[in-house]
Amino acid sequence: MNNPREMGLAPRVDDDHYEEDTIDLLAYWRTIYAHKWGILGLAFVVGLVTALVAFSLEPVYQAKTSLLIEPKAAKFLSIEDLYGPEGVGRAGEYYQTQKEIIQSRTLAEDVVNRLQLWTHPEFDPTREAPSRARLNLKLADWLPWLAKDEEPPTEEAVRKATVDAFMSRLGVEPVRNSQIIDVTFEANDPKLSAEVANTVANAYIEAGLEARLSMVQKATSWLTDRLDGLRTKVEESEKALQAYREQQGLVDMAGDSDLASAQLQSISERLVSARAKVGELESMYAQARNLQSQGATSLSSLQSPLVVQMKTAEAEAERKIAELSQRYGPKHPKMIAAQSDLQAARQKLRGELGNVVAGVNKELAAARATAAQLQREYDQLKGQVQDVNRKGFRLQALEREVAANRQLYDTFLTRFKETNVAGDMDSTNARVVDPAVVPTVPVKPRKALMVSIAIVLALFAGIGLAFLLEHLDNTLKSGEELEDRLGLPMLGSLPLLRLKKGEQLKPERVFADDSKSTFAEAIRTIRTGVVLSGLDNPHKIVVVTSTIPGEGKTTVSMNLALALGQLEKVLLIDADMRRASIAQQLGFAKDTPGLSNLVAGTAKASECIHPVEGTSVHVLPAGIIPPNPLELLSSHRFRELLDKLSEAYDRIVIDTAPTQAVSDALVLSTQASAVVYVVKADSTPYPLAQTGVKRLRHVNAPLVGAVLNQVDIKKAGRYGKYGRYGYDRYYHYDYYGSKA
Repeated sequence: MNNPREMGLAPRVDDDHYEEDTIDLLAYWRTIYAHKWGILGLAFVVGLVTALVAFSLEPVYQAKTSLLIEPKAAKFLSIEDLYGPEGVGRAGEYYQTQKEIIQSRTLAEDVVNRLQLWTHPEFDPTREAPSRARLNLKLADWLPWLAKDEEPPTEEAVRKATVDAFMSRLGVEPVRNSQIIDVTFEANDPKLSAEVANTVANAYIEAGLEARLSMVQKATSWLTDRLDGLRTKVEESEKALQAYREQQGLVDMAGDSDLASAQLQSISERLVSARAKVGELESMYAQARNLQSQGATSLSSLQSPLVVQMKTAEAEAERKIAELSQRYGPKHPKMIAAQSDLQAARQKLRGELGNVVAGVNKELAAARATAAQLQREYDQLKGQVQDVNRKGFRLQALEREVAANRQLYDTFLTRFKETNVAGDMDSTNARVVDPAVVPTVPVKPRKALMVSIAIVLALFAGIGLAFLLEHLDNTLKSGEELEDRLGLPMLGSLPLLRLKKGEQLKPERVFADDSKSTFAEAIRTIRTGVVLSGLDNPHKIVVVTSTIPGEGKTTVSMNLALALGQLEKVLLIDADMRRASIAQQLGFAKDTPGLSNLVAGTAKASECIHPVEGTSVHVLPAGIIPPNPLELLSSHRFRELLDKLSEAYDRIVIDTAPTQAVSDALVLSTQASAVVYVVKADSTPYPLAQTGVKRLRHVNAPLVGAVLNQVDIKKAGRYGKYGRYGYDRYYHYDYYGSKA
């Protein structure tokens, strides 16, 4: 018992680590099992209330109409093709659009007006609604003096409320992978549900026809206006074209253009040849002038026949002179005659060269004049061609405008005719494939499902509430909790005694009157713990206290004294001077002298100490209650009395007041050699018990352990928290207990 871990003064590290790292499912189950009747009771009550509510609800019937909706109703040109948004033909968007149309408020108002639903009891807010389970949460119904005179609703408000209620009951759902849309309606009247579902389908079909007809008429009117405008535009463009032709004198624009182009091409070719001739003559003239200035020796380059002939004659004369010079001298007549012939040939050559240069110059002037004339003709004809082209471009623009206007007019005329045909022969894109019939089985409320869900939710709520209560419960239920919370070793636990009718057994004397009971065995266990905790230094004075009144410390004190009395001479002292009860429990008179009398010296020990009938234990009752018991217990005379009694008895057991009530236990603990702390199971909050233990330790009280009293064995077994301190079988007594 000297081991701190065994004494409960040290934390159980291994257990804490285990609790943090594991989830004790068995503990959860025990918590649920402990509150099973409460959980089942809550589920039963909730299920019963739900069943009553479900069976009080008025049945709701649902009728269904199936509509076949095709994206293309006819093979004629439709208004959607002309004015519909891009991508309207996509199936998903198309059917979603039709669904929204069926659910639209406009269609709902049409159906409501057709059937005059505001006059039906289910929709008329001025009439009494069908009986059904509902909560009346109007404050005026609970507090009549707050009620105000309400004006009757207007017709518009009644119809609006009817349409809102109608839309809340209408259901539209496309059937997957098909062209069918199911239209459902819920009502308390089965005939009304079928009638409304069929009316909605017919209203949708008729609305589609009216919409198509309206759009065709609108398109026809628009096309007519456009055709009139286009016709006028075509006429104006044709008049502008004809006026331009007359103004410009155009007959065959293509022939005029081709002729001018051919003439321009011919003049262009002649101009190119003339320019080439001028260039050639200019080169020749420049060359002739250059050769003329250089001398006759180079005139052969002009390639003139006469010049060539004269050049030949000059060469012959030069050759003759060369031959004669070899035979004759310069003064020889033949040489003189030859020199004269050479001079004459050269003179003729120079004269002919001048004639050639003059001829080339004259020819060059003529060629230049011809090129200039051709250039003027070319420029003039070029201007004429450009003018013809400009007129042609303007003419083509007018012709294109006429063609475009005529084509647009023809297109609109064709569309106009097609639209008229489509308007005459158009059909609806929807039809009813499965009309609604009057339902015979309601769809709401699903009573079995409601009750089942309510019971399941109630079970979960009950389990949650059980865990919440378990979490909020701060009382001590088991020995393990007592050791963990208070840091005291567990001496034992005592069961809650239940007394059957007719039995006279007193809890304070159970150990003496029924020594073979399990309660007596538990007292022996506590006695053993007290004795073994003081083997080396026996506990002469044992003080028994508790946290608050009503925890059974007096019962523990008396039975512990009786158990110790089997082994040694024991004295039981009632030191609870404020709520003394031992004398009354043992049947002594109220004025029996006791502790207060003995300490005050007004009575002898023989008059105050009395034997307990049937045992070897003596008891010292409280005696006359003094005005200030704490002064009596802390007096020097009381300490001397304890010393004397310790010499006369082997063991003294003192029953004292609770620690949270007064300080008597603190004073007595300083004079005791052992303090036993009693805690009532499932009753004492552990923070209060911790405070009491802390106060005792503050005065260095010799705490040897704690006793868990009045343990409900059945409840503790359900919790699984009784641990090694519990017992499996108990005698059944009714505990009416002590006042302490």
